[in-house]
Amino acid sequence: MSAASCLLTEDQFLCSICLDVFTDPVSTPCGHNFCKTCITEHWNINVQCQCPYCKEVFNTRPELRVNTFISEMAAHSSEQQVSKPGEVPCEVCTGTKLKALKSCLVCLASYCETHLEPHLTMSGLKRHQLIDPVENLEGWICTKHDKLLELFCKTDQMCVCMFCTYSDHKTHDVVPLKEEYEVKKAELEKTEAEIQQMIQKRRLKIQEIKSSVELSKEGADREIADGIQVFTALKESVERSQAELIDTIKEKQRKTEKQAEGFIKELEQEISELKKRSAEVEQLSQSEDHLHLLQSFLSLNAGPPTKNRTDVSIRPPSYEGTVVRAVAQLEETLNDEITNLFEVELKRVQQYEVDVTLDPDTGHPELILSDDGKQVKHGDVKKNLPDNPERFDTCVNVLAKQSFSSGRFYYEVQVEEKTDWYLGVVRESINRKGQITLTPQNGHWTICLRNDNEYNACTYPAVRLSLKSQPQKVGVFVDYEEGLVSFYDVDAAALIYSFTGCSFTEKLYAYFSPGLNHGGKNSAPLIISPVNHTE
Repeated sequence: MSAASCLLTEDQFLCSICLDVFTDPVSTPCGHNFCKTCITEHWNINVQCQCPYCKEVFNTRPELRVNTFISEMAAHSSEQQVSKPGEVPCEVCTGTKLKALKSCLVCLASYCETHLEPHLTMSGLKRHQLIDPVENLEGWICTKHDKLLELFCKTDQMCVCMFCTYSDHKTHDVVPLKEEYEVKKAELEKTEAEIQQMIQKRRLKIQEIKSSVELSKEGADREIADGIQVFTALKESVERSQAELIDTIKEKQRKTEKQAEGFIKELEQEISELKKRSAEVEQLSQSEDHLHLLQSFLSLNAGPPTKNRTDVSIRPPSYEGTVVRAVAQLEETLNDEITNLFEVELKRVQQYEVDVTLDPDTGHPELILSDDGKQVKHGDVKKNLPDNPERFDTCVNVLAKQSFSSGRFYYEVQVEEKTDWYLGVVRESINRKGQITLTPQNGHWTICLRNDNEYNACTYPAVRLSLKSQPQKVGVFVDYEEGLVSFYDVDAAALIYSFTGCSFTEKLYAYFSPGLNHGGKNSAPLIISPVNHTE
């Protein structure tokens, strides 16, 4: 664009009728310019052809010619973008402010493409320093020396001018502003990349959480459906037993009523006969005919005999034991249902089987561990082992090598032929020296067998467990987040005991104590067994 064209203001590209940039600009004979559509409609409305700008009247409608110069300039002007909120506007434009393309650090002004033309063509302005458009250009001037801030003091981390390097920042590490700009820009790009990476990680975490919630919902829905099915079956069993009980009692009552009805019918029949005989006797007794009375008396004595009813009675049926027997039958049915339920539950937790092996570095010196780390029993000889911080020195305990700090896990231990044992999980920080009290408060979640028949949950005070049979294999299940530790009799598919509402904040380790040998009575080992997944 020529230097002359940059002297035109944007007002010169606006139609005085529609007040917008020219569309198909045309000129009138008086030299004024309008949009072709605007001036045509103006003259169509008004009878007199008159210039809307200077009011010159034309006797005949003049022929309109396209103003090619204005048309090109208007087209070029319309291509430039109008300044939007947040963008730097051109400071020369009047009326509609166009978007600035550059800012001049010498003129301290920002220019659109049109008004930037002199800085690109005039030799005196070409030496001015142009930058990408910025606001507050006054901030680029040193307030102390009134000079351009073109340097950066790395020592004081501030922008300075050339004169600052001869005074306050004389011995400081000073670099060109652009150089530090590139450094800081690279740091910002790195920071931005790190932030985007953090955002991505959090988005992935959100997706993971949503997936977990969805899985939890599916599990909850499945558990609710299973629960409804189980309790519906139990409810139906109770209702069926109740109906059978009522039917049994009602049947006894029906038999009693039927027997009573039979007796009553016979008695009523005899009463009818007796009334008839009574009437005959009464009539005969009133007869004055001696012969007739004597002859009739003989036939009267030969009347129909009656039964002796003194022993006839209706004894109410005995209902004692009916409800008890019905409840006992119901209990048996419910036990079968509960056993089936526990079998399903056991199969479910067995899916979380983990491989557990014993850690010899934690075992008491009198314990004998198998080479594969799957068996432990108490020996009579105390081995000479290093007394490391992890080793139990008084109680005959040993921990597993594996630790768990999240999720669910399950393992099984054979306890067959033992008279004493302790099993469960413990937190990493438990005391391992001296006498130990097994309680959840001290970081132990365990159950035990003592004296061959006494089962306890190790709490304070201990909870005595009533078991229908002695477990030969014990399953241990832990849900870390749920705070749950459950023990199962594997062969009976029965729940032994559960610790609920536990708060786990440390690593958990499987815990084993085979108990003392007791002269060979308790010599059988505890054996970590593989899970037998049955269909």
